[in-house]
Amino acid sequence: MSSFCVIGSGISGATIANLLSKKHSIDLYDKAKGLGGRSSFKRLDKKKGFDHGTQYFSPKSMEFKKFTKKLLEKKVLKIWTGDHKFLSKKKKENKKHIKIIGKQGNNDISRYLLKNIRCNFQCELKKINFSNKKWNLTFNDRKVKTYENLILTCPFPQLKKLSKKYIKNSFIKEKIRMDANITVLLEIKKTNLNVSSFLFNDKILGWAGCENSKKRFKSKTDLWTLQSTFNWANKKINQNRALKKTNTKILVDKFFQLIGIKRTKILFSLNHGWKYSSNSKPLKLKSYWNSRLNLGVCADWFNGPRLESGWISANDLYKKINR
Repeated sequence: MSSFCVIGSGISGATIANLLSKKHSIDLYDKAKGLGGRSSFKRLDKKKGFDHGTQYFSPKSMEFKKFTKKLLEKKVLKIWTGDHKFLSKKKKENKKHIKIIGKQGNNDISRYLLKNIRCNFQCELKKINFSNKKWNLTFNDRKVKTYENLILTCPFPQLKKLSKKYIKNSFIKEKIRMDANITVLLEIKKTNLNVSSFLFNDKILGWAGCENSKKRFKSKTDLWTLQSTFNWANKKINQNRALKKTNTKILVDKFFQLIGIKRTKILFSLNHGWKYSSNSKPLKLKSYWNSRLNLGVCADWFNGPRLESGWISANDLYKKINR
């Protein structure tokens, strides 16, 4: 039996699992088909695909800069070059920020960190119970697994539902509102656009990134990832499954309208709703550890909406566990 169970393979789960694996045996579980969490990569075929969550990251803290520099040197990551059009009037563009992406996909960080960790996918955690100094975990297949230590990295609403019986810290009572995002993965006929990404000044469509410009594959078609604004998605997300065709059409129509080219044939489209995309209001706490219960929590929503926030949270939890 492994001593630690980590739930989630996003940046937080991958980081804390990697750190703990230096001294402990680890099992990791994720409800998705593959790793990466909100940095997952959706394949269209063996070569082509979409970063349908996190689009890129620009390190801010010195510690995360050192970490990403190491992965750039190892060629796990690379710089996303090209023409990035910043059209937003609400945000100021920081031209010094480089855009870093995974060499094969933005889940490459998780893949690198978890390469020696035993990972289990399509395993959704449904219930937790602490008894006789052990955690009994019930998954979607009704199987029960037992561990000495439990680390949760799920979005706040899911965490609260699972663990409010055990977490007495004040953060669990916070009114954390995680913003939604509706993403459309789009394949169209080749265009003459030589643009890597657009940050729009629009109430519905917030972002569009050209996957071809990341130079991971060659294609006779154009692949675009379209992401809505938070405000629009927050209103639409609860009905998105029922209204996928409608919401997809709205975002695709907006895309052609805003980039100013004639609508071309849609070869492929996929709508993915992120109900718990990010939290823009950081908490005072970076992570949580209960040494009596051997229960830990780390996630990006502790510190803010950025991928880096999840990495910081995981490192903070590791320090608490080793005090």
